[in-house]
Amino acid sequence: MSEIENMRDKRRIRVAATVGAAAVALTATAGCSAARDTADAVGKADSIARILARVTSQTEKIGSAKVDMSTDLGQGSPVTMKGTYSWGKGAAYDVMMDTAAARMQQLQDDPELRALLVDGAYYYNVDPQPAGPLKGKHWLRVDVSAVLGKAGAAAVEKGADPTAGLRYIGLTKDVEDLGEQSIRGREAHHYRATLDKSRLGGMGKALSPSEEKNIFNSVTGPVDKITIEVWVDGKDLPVRMVQVLGKAKVTIDFLKFGGTRAVTAPPASDTADLSSQLSSQKQG
Repeated sequence: MSEIENMRDKRRIRVAATVGAAAVALTATAGCSAARDTADAVGKADSIARILARVTSQTEKIGSAKVDMSTDLGQGSPVTMKGTYSWGKGAAYDVMMDTAAARMQQLQDDPELRALLVDGAYYYNVDPQPAGPLKGKHWLRVDVSAVLGKAGAAAVEKGADPTAGLRYIGLTKDVEDLGEQSIRGREAHHYRATLDKSRLGGMGKALSPSEEKNIFNSVTGPVDKITIEVWVDGKDLPVRMVQVLGKAKVTIDFLKFGGTRAVTAPPASDTADLSSQLSSQKQG
């Protein structure tokens, strides 16, 4: 293999890891589409479920927030994403990522990398390359379905509200009230629950290794359950959410709700679509 080919392979690997980290962050916010069966949770757990259902109703109405997100894959520094996330008309975000933590230094010289999610695709602002598919291009594009698979992409689009999964806390006995805590100077009530993958509907399928291979699964490793922690303020709005999926841990701090601008895709003429390349890479 020539040095140029070797460099291109390394870039593909770094791009896959970065897209995978962003996918984990997005998937952790995606709603669970499980149907409520015979409720195991009673008493205190059922009361918590009602509280968290109100949280979902509140965030669903607002439709957007300024966020500070972190995805820790246990492979070095967590990948941070700071910016806006909206779910009123499908999932969308406009964030800045730490270039070094995302391992994208070969594609972006700046310390931060701008990343978008819009219209079912991820976009990454990169430096134009001298050769290859990114020659002269400032944006790299990857379909969400190329990362999460069809089931995962459909589940994300259907349940874009970051707190939608909280509606199903009543499906588990494994739920705790951890009391009052201060998060970023805001007083909030802390709850924790564990949901079995079999009760996560479409997202559960995306997590299953028996389903189509995707970059998401390769990043998280086996996922049998999701642990969710949420801190809720006095207005029934989330202050922080922490979710653990396999070896991935995603933290989302909600800094301010509402008032975000619409996210638009970069010009097609300045964008290189690497969806098929990443699909080929994951199948290998």
